[in-house]
Amino acid sequence: MSLRDRKRARTRQALVAAAADLFERHGYERTTIADIAAAAEIGTRTFFSYFPTKEDLLFPETDARLRAAEEAIDGRKPDDRPADVLLTALKIVGEDSDDLSSRYAALRLYLVRRVPAVRGRALQIQAEVSREIARHLAAAFPDELDEVTAAAMVGAFTGAVTGALQVLLEDLDALPAPDVVQAAVERATAVALRPWSHPDSH
Repeated sequence: MSLRDRKRARTRQALVAAAADLFERHGYERTTIADIAAAAEIGTRTFFSYFPTKEDLLFPETDARLRAAEEAIDGRKPDDRPADVLLTALKIVGEDSDDLSSRYAALRLYLVRRVPAVRGRALQIQAEVSREIARHLAAAFPDELDEVTAAAMVGAFTGAVTGALQVLLEDLDALPAPDVVQAAVERATAVALRPWSHPDSH
């Protein structure tokens, strides 16, 4: 990364950290974009060159998750099936970041349950990312999937991840260790994708 890119990455992370602190201490609705920008030591106008909305602060790894899925699909082995590459993508996400297992992930789910604007943004992001992954998956496995069946598979996958995290991260004051979360999510997705897995994996 260039110096400029590293500086942008640090500022972006500072915004996420400031938002996490302020959302927990003051609540989501009472925290403004100006508050978050000030805590991260940038101007309010500059904030919008990093995140388009306050809601998007809660989903900082969206692009990384999509890249992980595309990387797993493009780097698939000759004998990999569609389910294999989705499970590989999940491992990549777990290894590259704690976005699925951190306290911030638990805070995100807490706010999704309680704040309509956050819930709406979460559903929109999930739908958009799932659609892109399904398109990529169908193109990579034209003999096994069309866009409808690819969408069904990705829907089962994302539903399993979301469902597992809702259980695992329900209590902000008693969060399991990240490796426990990752292992449980991998088990949940393996169950959800069983119909598309290798016959000898049943």
